Amino acid sequence: MPAEAAWGAIFDWDGVVIDSSHNHEKSWELLAMQERLPLPADHFEKGFGRKNEFIIPDILGWTADPVEIKRLSLRKEALYRELIAGQPLAPMPGVREWLECLREAGVPCSVGTSTHRANIEISMVKTGLAPFFRGVIASEDVQAGKPNPEVFLKAAALVARAPEQCVVFEDSFAGLQAARNGRMKAVAVATTNSATTLEGRANRVVHRLDELQIPEVAGWFG
Repeated sequence: MPAEAAWGAIFDWDGVVIDSSHNHEKSWELLAMQERLPLPADHFEKGFGRKNEFIIPDILGWTADPVEIKRLSLRKEALYRELIAGQPLAPMPGVREWLECLREAGVPCSVGTSTHRANIEISMVKTGLAPFFRGVIASEDVQAGKPNPEVFLKAAALVARAPEQCVVFEDSFAGLQAARNGRMKAVAVATTNSATTLEGRANRVVHRLDELQIPEVAGWFG
């Protein structure tokens, strides 16, 4: 086994490890149809990287009742899992290769995501990526969603590294801001947003994670 690196890696999930945008958008549409609620045309873009507990009252304007927010949130995620249950699921191009590079370099990895733990669990099984990660911090594990850094700070604790010794892999504006708020390095992945709009928000912008090299990222930590 390689000696452990002094830095750690934290991965957002949706849009970074797997391409889940179509099914997440579809699950919102199904929920709105079932509940007979309006769905703003730009809701999905505005909700990238945010918790349902923010999306439902602040973006969709459906309700401010915490009990109803929780019910709608759980139903939305159940619909998402129903959609992916019968579908093949593979990591985004370059993800497995980069995770293998990190493992060979002794870099501990964790997941910090705004999605629900059950979604991650089914995705881990389908992709076979669980052995690469020491743990997951999911939506249920935090009080404040991105851009608050809570999810990444807790994910840093899973790999036993100080926030300043971690790099976050993210695709959303809210997530990249959360990394900065947590004093972490960041790699922006141009999947959800274009590379042009991501410039200046991270230490590096890539289209695929295997564009990165270990010495480059390690160099960010001196």
